[in-house]
Amino acid sequence: MNLREATFHVCPNGVAEFTHQRPEARNALSMAMRQDYRDMLERVENDRAIRALILSGAGGSFCAGGDVKGMANLHAAGAPGGACRSRISADHHRWLDRLRSLDVPVIAAVDGPAFGAGASLALMADFVLASTRASFCMVFAKMGMVPDFGAFHTLPRLVGLAKAKELMLTARRFGAQEAQALGIVYAIHEPAQLLDEARRLAARLASGPRDAMGMIKNSLNRSFDTDYRTLAEIEAHQQAVAMSLPFHADAVQRFVRKEPLAYDWDRP
Repeated sequence: MNLREATFHVCPNGVAEFTHQRPEARNALSMAMRQDYRDMLERVENDRAIRALILSGAGGSFCAGGDVKGMANLHAAGAPGGACRSRISADHHRWLDRLRSLDVPVIAAVDGPAFGAGASLALMADFVLASTRASFCMVFAKMGMVPDFGAFHTLPRLVGLAKAKELMLTARRFGAQEAQALGIVYAIHEPAQLLDEARRLAARLASGPRDAMGMIKNSLNRSFDTDYRTLAEIEAHQQAVAMSLPFHADAVQRFVRKEPLAYDWDRP
């Protein structure tokens, strides 16, 4: 895959890795990198061999947020009007929703800063692993902006409304330990071990039932906005599909024969 400001490869075990490659700009989200996300998502959505995805950044930064230098150039050239900016934002949300809705587990390996849109991007992952030097910041208010890249949806659901208001309105920086205490970060590792630990976690998740896990993600993503009866109907449909698939049949036979299950998180 020919990307512009990111790299992408798929390991034999089905784990795909997408890495931001703008270390000189702390991996700020340029328009080219956003297009790289679209291209990567097209591949992941259509490749059944991919069973987990890792997002990371090169050079000791996950993503410093929007490309402020690019914003300065736009202002100097005569910034586009509100309607144009709204269309651009709507386009971003189309690929962000695709990222959030992927039917494979997504892991963000955050080393260094995840600021602004970079923090919002990490929140789109199912698991956030952070290095000991990782830091997060809803920096938007400092720049006279409002949080974007879906943060109004994701952050309150993770940390609660009051804490989301505090983090967004103060625009303060917080580290990996606080992020873990808030429920944002799944685990913290030393910088040198972070990517290996992300790969280890991804490999374990990749051994699970892709179809069932995709349906679980879909239902959980809708759970805060859907009434009980509708979710019950979705559950019934998804369970019927899951129980008709080979992974379930194999698990039943393994259980009956008292053999280890193919996907067992508690088994060493």
